[in-house]
Amino acid sequence: MNWLDRSVLVTGAGGFIGSHLVEALAGLGARVRAFLRYTSRPDNGLLRFVDPARLGNVEIVRGDLRDGDAIRLASTGVDTIFHLGALIGIPYSYVHPREVVDTNVLGTFNVLEAARLCSVRRLVHTSTSEVYGTALAERIDEGHRLQGQSPYSASKIGADKLVESYARSFGVSAVTIRPFNTYGPRQSARAIVPTIITQALAGREVRLGSLTPTRDLTFVRDTVAGFILGAEQDAAVGLEINLGTDREVSIGDLARQIARLVGSDINVVQDAARIRPERSEVMRLHADASLAHRVLGWHPAVQLEAGLAETVEWVRQHADMYRAGTYEM
Repeated sequence: MNWLDRSVLVTGAGGFIGSHLVEALAGLGARVRAFLRYTSRPDNGLLRFVDPARLGNVEIVRGDLRDGDAIRLASTGVDTIFHLGALIGIPYSYVHPREVVDTNVLGTFNVLEAARLCSVRRLVHTSTSEVYGTALAERIDEGHRLQGQSPYSASKIGADKLVESYARSFGVSAVTIRPFNTYGPRQSARAIVPTIITQALAGREVRLGSLTPTRDLTFVRDTVAGFILGAEQDAAVGLEINLGTDREVSIGDLARQIARLVGSDINVVQDAARIRPERSEVMRLHADASLAHRVLGWHPAVQLEAGLAETVEWVRQHADMYRAGTYEM
């Protein structure tokens, strides 16, 4: 598919995955409309790290996902919507569940309405592996039962089901991409990989929650490639598609691997403040991404060690972005 001069809207464009997606689409020649949540500060989020040569194809639009008029205006004349905007902090969802539900569910409803009313060719919606909860099978495929083990995961289940309903009820051409634990440069210390890296670089002690849960970690460029393929492949319409590496690693082993890359011995300390409620913690996430291989032709290209090494170097060079040891929700 030729993206040259194709108009696209990216919600959540100033976020971790969103900023990488904006950069990739602009590099392909697309005219990108980057939807950012309005604040009184002229802050473009992580778009500040996008190659300046590509920003000429990027239009900044400010608003709020909860404002249907703002989303419809931003969607006018758009060929493709990549919907990444969401409140994603699981611990934050314990404290402010209403805000999370309003943003993730109502926001997705507004995007769907805009896609329907503006006759958008393709909507690529972002899900999360958290909708599966703790694995009931060794490898999680798209038929796995959905389990709302946190207000965040429940909000994403609701959003995913709204997308399904709009595809069935109104013929919205939608694809749901379900990444498993994306990591890489620009990610905040809210996520597990940068929180380990920042602490390992700062000293010999790394404070974490539970060390036994496993995650299937996908490098951000691989995730972005999956989103773009989801917009390109007609066979993906109406599907929910996992993106994962089919390799799981425990949080404890991840910390030890990062310590080797950093080149320091670390003492891993279990911090009670970081432990999630027992019935809310997702103990195992291991992707079956065979549908992505078959329908999208997607395969992860970046191995975990190489991706972690690149992320360590990013954090090292941007230490001013992080406060080592500070627990971020």
